[in-house]
Amino acid sequence: MAKIQTKKVLKSSSPLIFLLHLLSVGLTCAAYSLPDKYFINCGSDTDVNSGNRTFRGDLNSYSISFSKPSYPVKNSSQLPDTLALYQTARVFDQSSHYEFDISSDGTHLVRLHFFAFSSAKNLYKAVFNVSTSHPFLLLHNFNVQNSSQSPVIKDFFLSITRGKLCVYFRPRESSFAFVSAIEVFLVDPLPLSSIPDNGPHVSPIGTKTNSYPGIHPKALQTIYRINVGGPMISQENDTLGRNWIPDDRYLYNPDTAKIVGPIANLNYLGIASEYTAPDSVYQTAKHMNKNNSGLSNNFNITWCFNVSKNARHFVRVHFCDIVSPSLNVFKFFLYIDATYSKEIDPYHPYTDISHIATPFYFDFVVDSNDRGIMNISVGPKAEAGSERDAYLNGLEIMEIMEKSGTVPAVNGHKRKHVMVVVGPVLGGLLLICILTVVLFFVLIYRKQKPDEFPLALELSPLHVCGGGSSHGKVPEGTGGSPMPNVDLGLKIPLVEIQFATHNFDRKLVIGKGGFGNVYKGTLRNGMKVAVKRSEPGSGQGLSEFQTEIIVLSKIRHRHLVSLIGYCDERSEMILVYEFMEKGTLRDHLYKSKSPCLSWIQRLEICIGAARGLHYLHEGAAGRIIHRDVKSTNILLDKNHVAKVADFGLSRLGTRDENHVSTAVKGTFGYLDPEYFRSQQLTDKSDVFSFGVVLFEVLCARPAINASLPREQVNLADWAMLCKNKGHLEEIVDPLIKVQISPNSLRKFAEIADKCLRDDGDDRPTMRDVLWDLEYALQLQQTARTREPHEDSTNDASSALPLPNVRRFPSYSASMNEVDMPILRDQDNSISSESKVFSQLGIADAR
Repeated sequence: MAKIQTKKVLKSSSPLIFLLHLLSVGLTCAAYSLPDKYFINCGSDTDVNSGNRTFRGDLNSYSISFSKPSYPVKNSSQLPDTLALYQTARVFDQSSHYEFDISSDGTHLVRLHFFAFSSAKNLYKAVFNVSTSHPFLLLHNFNVQNSSQSPVIKDFFLSITRGKLCVYFRPRESSFAFVSAIEVFLVDPLPLSSIPDNGPHVSPIGTKTNSYPGIHPKALQTIYRINVGGPMISQENDTLGRNWIPDDRYLYNPDTAKIVGPIANLNYLGIASEYTAPDSVYQTAKHMNKNNSGLSNNFNITWCFNVSKNARHFVRVHFCDIVSPSLNVFKFFLYIDATYSKEIDPYHPYTDISHIATPFYFDFVVDSNDRGIMNISVGPKAEAGSERDAYLNGLEIMEIMEKSGTVPAVNGHKRKHVMVVVGPVLGGLLLICILTVVLFFVLIYRKQKPDEFPLALELSPLHVCGGGSSHGKVPEGTGGSPMPNVDLGLKIPLVEIQFATHNFDRKLVIGKGGFGNVYKGTLRNGMKVAVKRSEPGSGQGLSEFQTEIIVLSKIRHRHLVSLIGYCDERSEMILVYEFMEKGTLRDHLYKSKSPCLSWIQRLEICIGAARGLHYLHEGAAGRIIHRDVKSTNILLDKNHVAKVADFGLSRLGTRDENHVSTAVKGTFGYLDPEYFRSQQLTDKSDVFSFGVVLFEVLCARPAINASLPREQVNLADWAMLCKNKGHLEEIVDPLIKVQISPNSLRKFAEIADKCLRDDGDDRPTMRDVLWDLEYALQLQQTARTREPHEDSTNDASSALPLPNVRRFPSYSASMNEVDMPILRDQDNSISSESKVFSQLGIADAR
């Protein structure tokens, strides 16, 4: 199955290419020259033509055999629009199988057709497993109850050796099994159509290896085949009998994309072929809708797909430049799950391409996250002299299936039907584990005083989190924990959280955001806590919930908010933190009745926050980039000690990594422009955001205020402009202006200036920022305090240097929430890609 080496070839120079073109336009199955090919019309003695294949009735086929007991059934409705292939089926009341002779080693496509109809058996009621002799469990507890009078077709790619291939149908309990048609054929000889044995590996946290090896020994099940920008392509119009569906339903924001094509001619240069995907896939595409006045020039097109949670997928992305008027007009980025990016150069994918409209593709092995959602995006590359555009033609997503255990043994035509044992074995082990855990907690609970754990029945019923969110809640009744790899010592029983919050009494709500409510609670030991609870339909991600727990379970620091525990029972997502009595830093700067913070208090708060961030960058195990530093994520305890909070967007890395490639997330007004342009996250991105916080502390105004004149909307832009003109004191918070010594102000402004440099390499580390802030505090403490009537403008401004700093554009004023997956909480708390659970804000949380 290894990918064939690509070469430039002329379309008319090879007899093989000529033969492939004949096959692509519809030769019948009789001329199909594959070594192994089986097209079976199950439960019938009639041959049926479908596209370029002839399905032979299994009752008169000598090339295959099937075991008994089984029997054919016919469709009694005889609707005129029902395809002839689906007028019959074979039914199995007991474990039975089809047997195929395989003469060549290699990757085979096994395709199973199921069409439910009413007959002597109501096929809608069938529930069964399907497995093979290699062994793979292909379908588990499968049924077609929701097929809506359409055939259900399942594709599997299997690496098969010579000998016998058995496909087993095993009914569940008192049910039965059936199949309408079966296809088995070798795909390795087909040029550039097979699956490679390895591919770039993309994981949920963004790390990747050069190659994920060993795809061939596994089975692949097709989950999605998408024709982007084009119509439905049925199996009759695909050389390999595949169905390709339109992409419209999967677009995150349809306004971001527009259709291009179809075009008449393609240039196959050996990078892809008609077997890789039909011409129709490469002849249409969707690209950036730059004519939409509501969008900026910097947005991505994103497609969202529901996939199995915590599973591994083979992803093939199809491209063909039918957008550019000529060669080398633009390059763009491909993003996978906001954790991986790849630059796409349409004219250098494998080898030099000298023609537009040349199909090519890239393969990846992608580990899905705990939300069960896979996002595929394309976005522009900002490059001088080139256009901003991006496009996609097609997409395939296949789930990689591990071998499933033993299957029924075969010995000639005398067969013993042995149960597929993987389910019972795993079920038994799971049951033992559950009983052990239950016994453990029973023993622990029995040691407590009788009144320590009141019965849950004494409390009013909980509202169970259910539908309304597509972002990965654990289904009711699964009984599984979404946090299998986290120290269970942090887990708090739901009954304890109900006790602490008086069963989530609304009188105890101290904050509310997009995730739900934050409650003030008191544990049984008297500890005051903040309880953050996700609500149904909030759209918050399980991924961010887990990230918060994983990060905070690894770190402890005086200036980082401590996680007391979490709860994930009954589909709940609850985080319990230490209670921060003074709320957020933002609460004390503006729009608040809280007492005004003095300049020295503000310096000490900034120093505390800097210490927390410095620990994340250099002191914690590995390296942690916060990615959402802002005034609402700096909390104050009763003594005004600052602690950094909200780690749901944090990224874990290593000290050897210079950056992490990821789609942009953050908050408008605090976003690092270098990160925005390159999608490469570094710890200097936190430094930039912290620089915005420093000016927020100095000026006591929001990072973004759309009600102000245009040049003042973005605080960082406005403050730097005033500083460079020598007018910084004019925008300092008037409540503290007289308190600030000129030297302390000069040093503080110098720190913020360095943090906001456009180039990350020119910014200081958090270690340097911390040292400079401590020095600014010393300058303030040793300075003579001015009297209220003294004018300090001339003194301070004359002491301030006026460096010529490179400027950057104000991204906040031009970006729309649909432009990029950026999260914000300015007044209208919106998330344009995934709402974040883990925002601990007391008064203005999201």
